[in-house]
Formats: sequence, C-alpha cells, structure tokens
Amino acid sequence: MKIIHKLMLASKTKMIISTIGVLALVLFSGYVIFEATKAEVVIVDNGEEQVVHTHKNTVEEVFAEAGITIGAHDAISHQLDAPIENGMNIDYQTAVEVTITIDGNPKSFYTTADTIQELYNEQDLSFSEHDDVSHQQSETIEEGLEIVVKKAYDVAIDDGGESLTVATTGGTVEELLKSNDIELKDADKIKPALDKPVDENTEISIVRVTTKNEEVEERVAYSTEERQDSSLLKGKEKVVTEGQEGTVVKKYKITKENGKEVSRELVEEDVTKESVNQVVAIGTKEPVQTASSDLSQLSNEKSSPPANSKTLSMSASAFTATCNGCSGVTATGINLKANPNMKVIAVDPNVIPLGSKVWVEGYGEAIAGDTGGAIKGNRIDVHVPNKSAAYSWGVRTVQVKVIN
Repeated sequence: MKIIHKLMLASKTKMIISTIGVLALVLFSGYVIFEATKAEVVIVDNGEEQVVHTHKNTVEEVFAEAGITIGAHDAISHQLDAPIENGMNIDYQTAVEVTITIDGNPKSFYTTADTIQELYNEQDLSFSEHDDVSHQQSETIEEGLEIVVKKAYDVAIDDGGESLTVATTGGTVEELLKSNDIELKDADKIKPALDKPVDENTEISIVRVTTKNEEVEERVAYSTEERQDSSLLKGKEKVVTEGQEGTVVKKYKITKENGKEVSRELVEEDVTKESVNQVVAIGTKEPVQTASSDLSQLSNEKSSPPANSKTLSMSASAFTATCNGCSGVTATGINLKANPNMKVIAVDPNVIPLGSKVWVEGYGEAIAGDTGGAIKGNRIDVHVPNKSAAYSWGVRTVQVKVIN
C-alpha cells in the first residue's frame, strides 16, 4: 500500500509540474506574440534618433508614451492624429525663441529654422546692405538669440553743387563722408561740422574752394600835364608831347567756390612799360585889342533889325569862354575857345528855341546856341571874346529879333 501511495503521489507531482510548464509556455508565447505585433517607429527628436516599439494608435499617443511634450510652435513631420504604421519615421524639432530688435523695437519669434537666413525667409524679413545688423545671416540659431538691427536712412549731400543721396545708420558727418569715399580739402567748407551727429533730418552742404594764380596785362593811362605858354594867344592849346599808355602785368590770387569766382586778390604787379605824360601848352598871351575896339566891332554890326521878324525886349548880359573852369563848348556843341569871335547867345529855350538865328541890338546877328542856369524868361547872355569886352558890355536892355 505504501508503495502504491508513493507512486500515486509521484504521479500527481509530475502532473502539477507539467501544467506549470504548459502555462509558462503559453504566457511566454503570448508575450512573444504581443511584442512581435508592436509597430516600430523611429522618432528623430531634434536630430537624435529614438526607436520606439508601440501598440499606440496615433502619433500624439506615441509621443506621450515617449515622454515628449509638443509645444505650440514646434515642428513635427506628421499630424498628431495620424495613425501609427510600422516603420514610420517621425521628425520632431523643438522651436526656440529669437528676439529681433529693429530701431529699438523688440519682437519675439518662435522658430525651428537652423540659420538666421532661414528665419528671415520664414518671417518674410529682409534688410539692405546699408542696415546695421548684429549677426550674419549664415549664423546658427540658438535659444534666446537676440538680433539687433538699425535700419539705414537717406541723407542728402550737396557736394559742390552736385546732389547726392547716401544711406547711413548714424555716426558723425566725418564718418559718413569717409564711408562714402567723399574727401575734403583743407580749404573746403562744410555744414554741419565734421563732428556733428547725423540723423534723418540732416542735410550736408559742401562748398568746394579752389584757388589759382592768374596774370593779367593791363594798360596804364597817361596823365595830361598843362603848361602855360605866353607865346600862344589866350584860349589856344597846343600838344607839345604826345601821351603814351604804359603796361603793367598784375598777378592775382583768384578764389572760387563751387566754380564761381568769389574774390580776386592782387598779390604782385610788374610795370613792363612806363606811361608817358601828354604835355599841353595853354596860351596866356592876351590879344592886342581894347575894350573900345571890341565894343566898336560889336556896335558896327547891323544896327537895324531885319523886317518881318518877331521883336522881344530882353535884358542882356555878356559872357566869355575863357573863364577858369569853363569848357568853352556850348549846349549845342559850339567850341567857343576855338572860335572866340563867333556870335552866340545863351537863351531860355522856352522863349527862343536853340538853334534859332537872331538879331540883337548893339550885337548884330547871332545863333541861339547855349543855355545858362540864370538865363530864364526874357533874358539873354551874349558871347564876347574876352573879359574886358564882357565888363564893357555890362547889363543892358536890348531889342531881340528872332529871324528863323
């Protein structure tokens, strides 16, 4: 009986062990089948590959299982609700914050771009070659990157009359000129001054100053020298020595501003030919004639007026052309010094027209050929050859006939 009992006990033990083995095999097989049915997904997380085996149904569930949080600005190659497929590659990149400050105004951008150029393209940003940008477009973007931009503006320059427009982001006038290869000479003038700052309202004016020396040959007028000559009758003149002009070479320093002459400074002169004075002999010899003969000659003229002529009663004085300062040339161009015995009277043209032929009582026929400041109305002045005759005539009332 003991033997039978032992055999039965051993048989039961074997049956238990066999059941456990079968169960383990079933569990292992189930595990193998479970694992085998998982989808293999490759997640490229910011450039690093991660292989995931999953039974999850969507991309969002796989990322949650992998512990990856997706931000609002992050880039992902698939839609979050896209179904998972075996062998799927999902590319994911975390967005970084970049600040771009333009002319003091900051603005934040979230981007997954690799370079600054890609960010500009992404945000439709562009800057000119004249703008001052703190970073190169080829630089790599990192979290917290700050890009500072100063936009260029136009400044008007009047360079010696030529209008220019140049772009700048500031600095001084001198720096602006240097950056645009505009050179100043020592004599040039500029406004504002070189050390003044430039802004959007600055207008620069450059006056180009040039100087040069110039030689000019000029004529030198001769002077007239008068010498009294007692051998010549009074009222006569004679040129003793002909005058000759001289020449002088003058050197000038000429200053021009923007091509226009503004000053001419005489720095040197060289007389190349001396002028020769003209010498004129002035007659001082009195004619041999008495006052009585002069008046006799005057009174011997026709003593009776022509018929059919207008008669005027006038006050008559006398004048001579040989007085000091007298030119001897009448208002109508008669040279009385050259014609001392010519019969000419000064009249008021409103009473007797100039050029009229007249007859004067005690004087004879004459030409109304001159005027005088004191000859107004019914007054005339008769010409006599010398002072003694003028004194003898005095002032008298005469009859005057206008012939034509």
